[in-house]
Amino acid sequence: MARRAVRRDAGETSFPPRPCEAPGCGDAGEYRAPKSRQSLNQYQWFCLPHVREFNSTWDYYKGMSEAEIEANLRNDLTGQRPTWPLGRLGGSSRFSEEWVRDPLGMLRDTPLHQTRAKPREQKAGPPPELRAALDVLGLEWPVEPPTLRSRYRELAKKFHPDANGGDREAEEKLKDVNRAYSLVRHRLAASASGRPAEAPA
Repeated sequence: MARRAVRRDAGETSFPPRPCEAPGCGDAGEYRAPKSRQSLNQYQWFCLPHVREFNSTWDYYKGMSEAEIEANLRNDLTGQRPTWPLGRLGGSSRFSEEWVRDPLGMLRDTPLHQTRAKPREQKAGPPPELRAALDVLGLEWPVEPPTLRSRYRELAKKFHPDANGGDREAEEKLKDVNRAYSLVRHRLAASASGRPAEAPA
């Protein structure tokens, strides 16, 4: 949950006490409190009675709509970082052999290495991490950038909320399309530049 006021850290006791920032209060400010929801790492300092008063009125979600509160709670579950839906867009695909380096040959005789080595002997197909993304976009590998852009525009127009009366299912499909497009586009750009492909941020 969002931060409320806490007492000064033990390591800070050697410094002169801060004055309480409540108007007209001359006591020491031993308890820090966030300045605002947007500045949780910037603090104001209060004495015990005034920090209790602050905590009793602190509302992290004040001024936010229900949709904004729900989105904020969902993002808190993942540390405010983007995630991929489990089992979609590569979530169930196997690791690429390129991601496992074994310069000393320690994995040469293990089942793990043998299963990784088989794809090299087969006809080149779509990279494992792109299979789900290509399925979402309805494209075959290899794919050219103009074809990818054209297909993305087509699907984005089809599933855009404005074209579907705000339908939540269409919105979720558009999110999948956006993730898939980003993943494939990033891989194509990496291949064109000759640098190793990394997952987009």
